[in-house]
Amino acid sequence: MGGSDESYYGKHGTPQKYDPTFRGPIYDRGCTDVLCCVLLLLAVLGYVAVGIVAWTHGDPRKALYATDSRGRFCGQPGTETASKPLLFYFDITACASPLTLLQLHCPTTQICVSECPNRFLTLLGASADPPSMEYYRQFCAPELGTTSKPPLVLLKEKLCPSMLIPSTPLVRRCLPALSSRGGVLTVGNATSYEDGSGQLRNVSELLQGARSANAVLEGRQLAMRIFEDYTVSWYWIVIGLVIAMAASLLFIVLLRFVAGAVLGAALLLLVVVLGYGIFHCYSEYAALRGQPGSDLSVTELGLQSDLRVYLHLRHTWLAFMIILSVVELLVILLLIFLRKRILIAIALIKEAGRAVGHVMSALLFPLCTFFLLCLCIAYWASTALFLSTSNEAVYKVFNETECPLAGQTCNPETFNTSDAAAQCPGARCLFAFYGGESSFHRSLTALQFFNLFMLFWLANFAIALGQVTLAGAFASYYWAFKKPHDIPAFPLFSSFGRALRYHTGSLAFGSLILAIVQIIRVILEYLDHRLKGAENKVAKLLLGCLKCCFWCLEKFLKFLNRNAYIMIAVYGTNFCTSARNAFSLLMRNIIRVVVLDKVTDFLLFLGKLLIVGGVGVLAFFFFTHRIKLVEDTAPTLNYYWVPILTVLVGSYLIAHGFLSVFGMCVDTLFLCFLEDLERNDGSAERPYFMSPELRKLLKKRNKEA
Repeated sequence: MGGSDESYYGKHGTPQKYDPTFRGPIYDRGCTDVLCCVLLLLAVLGYVAVGIVAWTHGDPRKALYATDSRGRFCGQPGTETASKPLLFYFDITACASPLTLLQLHCPTTQICVSECPNRFLTLLGASADPPSMEYYRQFCAPELGTTSKPPLVLLKEKLCPSMLIPSTPLVRRCLPALSSRGGVLTVGNATSYEDGSGQLRNVSELLQGARSANAVLEGRQLAMRIFEDYTVSWYWIVIGLVIAMAASLLFIVLLRFVAGAVLGAALLLLVVVLGYGIFHCYSEYAALRGQPGSDLSVTELGLQSDLRVYLHLRHTWLAFMIILSVVELLVILLLIFLRKRILIAIALIKEAGRAVGHVMSALLFPLCTFFLLCLCIAYWASTALFLSTSNEAVYKVFNETECPLAGQTCNPETFNTSDAAAQCPGARCLFAFYGGESSFHRSLTALQFFNLFMLFWLANFAIALGQVTLAGAFASYYWAFKKPHDIPAFPLFSSFGRALRYHTGSLAFGSLILAIVQIIRVILEYLDHRLKGAENKVAKLLLGCLKCCFWCLEKFLKFLNRNAYIMIAVYGTNFCTSARNAFSLLMRNIIRVVVLDKVTDFLLFLGKLLIVGGVGVLAFFFFTHRIKLVEDTAPTLNYYWVPILTVLVGSYLIAHGFLSVFGMCVDTLFLCFLEDLERNDGSAERPYFMSPELRKLLKKRNKEA
């Protein structure tokens, strides 16, 4: 027997040796993984430096304000365009697509104006009427000033548009005021317009350049209505979220008493449903006996587009019946042979309910993790915004006809006297985008990549800190011999202090490994997006396999890190040692691990389903005025789904936060339980720390001294 044990432990690791001084999380511990702690500190300092550089060079106004052909912001306070918040296009038909409008890559002059034109007017027509020309001049380039030039000169020098069209401001841009009357497209109640050169053009030619504007307008109207709904329903949304919080607490409390009943009912229902499925398949199989064509095999029938055809074959129902019978037999055998492990899992879940009851402050700790995650996301988003707006204005040559210099960079101050203007008489030097040729601008992509990597690293670190803190608190509960009298004071805060003081490096190590895998997954997703139109099937297959492998690797690392953090919280060892010990301990009890994991997942999923579903149904009946008692109290809304979806999402986040604490408690108690079985034997010198219920299930007892 001894040789067998040595062989077993040699394969799956060596269990912890008995330590008479061990009474839970070790207080006399030292710093672990100091190198990773220093690396994290340097990375954070570098991240702060990147943020400072981004905030120094970046200008978010570039994302907020429209930009004219000279790169000036329309409507920016303190500038000459402060009173001109709208962007006007000289020739809207020159824009190739709606996307070019939104990205300002339209090959026509663009200026900032105070208002959009509200009438049809041509330059030739306005030049003959001084009041009309005075109105027209506000839509000419600022370079014109107060000078007077003939209309043909103004058109040649691109100082004024050839025509004005009734327009409306959309996303700070003047776009044609298109409408439909009797199915006919009109602008300003007209179906055609004069283009300034004496030719009549159909309004439909304006549609391509302004089609996206209608979608933007509808989006803005939708956003305003949603905002109005929030202003009148926020109070009831908060009440719904409070109900979700209360329901989460109630569910955790009830798990102490009904976990076994709920799981038993679910398993019984599964057996009954499978039994009914077998009966139904046999009934259909018997009913088809003697019917023409029912004895054909699937091979003889061949492949059919209408799958319902196969339901008229006896072989189909026979196959279904055999499959369900095999599944039913497997379920029954698993329940018979794993009944003891299922009972242990239920007992641990009940014990977790008692542990949470004695460490109630743990339920509020996810708020700390949530705050840290919000801080990481906010810093990442602001840094990404400033980096993306750190570029300088780049001007390029645009021309409506073929030009060998089209697309090349240019200087708008000297363009009219340059060779490009001579070679391409109709070309213009217009603002294209923000970029640059300096080393800083060439490094922007790498800096954005580093920004995203640090988001993953710091977010994983915040999650790891929460897991270690909770694990230390719940381990203090388990290793208290006389519960709750031997539980140390403030176990949660003590565990939080130990994690930050001694194990910042270990947390940084675990989160760094996970961040590297996550950034690789992002790169693979980017490559997959770039290869969507490629014809290389081998590359696509290889990329799909890599994505699947790294997805599995990420899931495994999250599982391993979670258990490693529990060992760190209890024993104070470094990350690699903790991960190895945790993995070996779980491998020595792999069946118990699988059973507990699935039982816990099922109960937590059921809890989330009940909480989110119950609160969601209540919100639906309330906001749709279907509850007679409060029918007059419910607010009148534009879209009743706005508060309902908000309540559903908020309820899920609340339920996930509370039940994640419970799940961490179950995992911690499970590892402590396995350690307890290997460390102790129930003697007076080495008593078990597990609850009496667990000792009764395992038929173990503590001997009196």
